[in-house]
Amino acid sequence: MAIVPRQRPAESETSVPNRPRSLDPQELGFTPQGQIGWLAPLLLLSTGLRTLLHVLFGAYLDKRELQNSLDGDVFDHSATATGDLWLDYVADLGDGFDATYSVAYLLAREELEVDGERLPRGRLLLMGGDQVYPLASGDGYENRLKGPFRAALPEAPAGAPRPTLFALPGNHDWYDGLTAFLRLFARRKDGHIGGWRTEQRRSYFAVKLPANWWLFAVDEQFGAYIDDPQLLYFERAAEHLGPDDRIILMTPSPTWVKARQNPDAYDAIDYFIRTILAPTQAHVRVLVSGDLHHYARYSGADRELITCGGGGAYTLGTQNLPDHLMVPPKESLARSSSRSRRYEREATFPDPKRSWRMGWGVFYRVPRRNPGFATMLGIIQTLTMLAMAGAASQGGNIQRLFSIPLVLMLVLIMLGTVLFAKPDGKARHWILGAAHGLAQIGLAVGGTWLWMQFPFRDWPWPGPLAVAAFAYGPLVALVSTQLLALYLLIAARFDVNLNELYAGQGVEHAKSFLRMHVRADGTLTIHALGIDRICKSWVPDPDGDPHMSWLRPRTPLNVHRIEPPVDVV
Repeated sequence: MAIVPRQRPAESETSVPNRPRSLDPQELGFTPQGQIGWLAPLLLLSTGLRTLLHVLFGAYLDKRELQNSLDGDVFDHSATATGDLWLDYVADLGDGFDATYSVAYLLAREELEVDGERLPRGRLLLMGGDQVYPLASGDGYENRLKGPFRAALPEAPAGAPRPTLFALPGNHDWYDGLTAFLRLFARRKDGHIGGWRTEQRRSYFAVKLPANWWLFAVDEQFGAYIDDPQLLYFERAAEHLGPDDRIILMTPSPTWVKARQNPDAYDAIDYFIRTILAPTQAHVRVLVSGDLHHYARYSGADRELITCGGGGAYTLGTQNLPDHLMVPPKESLARSSSRSRRYEREATFPDPKRSWRMGWGVFYRVPRRNPGFATMLGIIQTLTMLAMAGAASQGGNIQRLFSIPLVLMLVLIMLGTVLFAKPDGKARHWILGAAHGLAQIGLAVGGTWLWMQFPFRDWPWPGPLAVAAFAYGPLVALVSTQLLALYLLIAARFDVNLNELYAGQGVEHAKSFLRMHVRADGTLTIHALGIDRICKSWVPDPDGDPHMSWLRPRTPLNVHRIEPPVDVV
């Protein structure tokens, strides 16, 4: 396998349109998107169906085997004028424009000054997964990723080394079988996103860095096996490794964290390390991933385990992260797993206290962010109330008990709430889901009693239906949504529906990314950078230099260290 040196493309490869003078999509060349309402009923249904289709037909949609026909080069970025290299890492970025562009704007700056230290823009930009939400498509990538990043860095500064972009797919990039992902990141030899040049030809890659450092990015999604062509690619890349080499390993998901609840989650990565990397005697010193939308670092004697998924998607709280991890977990059933090692939690962003405070915002953010979901709850509650009222007006207890509309609505509520709790064999999921269902049914009983106290239930048809739709429905929708919010807040304390607690709120602030420095002496310094508040108001800069961002924040974006720089040798 050849190691392909980095090449500088001609300036014409990154020709860009005239700088926009407004936020008009016709001038920008893309349509800035609002943040996704993750509890929208149609989105939940669409995502659920696509997940089901992947479970049923994922093997037929998996394009990794076909990538064996594409170029299998290892990329060489080890030769630099000073012997060192800066690289940036960001993940989970293709959501709403304000959050995504806030991060892109900072990544595009020539340098950032943090605590009096100047940190230059990375020569490599590593995207760690979920470059688009909610589903992969050409339009989604254009409006939620490519457009914002092109606006942040329209072209590389003249005379300066052109930065290079590598992307690893996440689960949302996988929903179409990687079709749109490969078209954007791996299709053309002259590919670029604004001033960033794309080089990769597959959904996985290996990059040689200065000072005996290497970057390996493994495409392992949905718990799938690592395919043979991918293993063969990395076996050939590993032929260049030796005992003095050190490795940064990018993965689509922090399986070292997820293995707490699913002991088999880490098996594929452990297999890769044991069979591909360990025989070379090279040292895997850093594992980095996105997927969980926060920053967390666990440190052990042999390596750093870093989750950094703060590139633009809703912020996920860190309050349920354990103080330490055993990796691989001792419960793993893999017959030849590595020896379990202990890793201590060193830093998180946001911190657990701030995460809990964010969680309490569920009572006002969920109905505001997800009006469609609140409407759905109102419709279900109204239909249940009408079924209960109809059953109550019939004679005989047995006839009431077996009223078909009422039974159907009760089954729908219980089934929906239990499935919402994602039962996976653990009792707490079943118990909390059932308790939530009973609480929603209790609300319907109370609503029925209240309905029966008013005379309009005896009005001529369609009078009662009109009152139910335009008076009772909106009121019970609000109450039912608040009951859901209370459930989410309680369930999150038991590590149930924690993701839904934050996805439903869509908190855009508390973003993060990594700026890493490979020094000529072989030290890797990791700067974890955080943004407490994103910008929501942008000003066009039509007279700026060609490489300057098209839009600048009306108020400055403040970036800070999440923790002191971490040195890895």
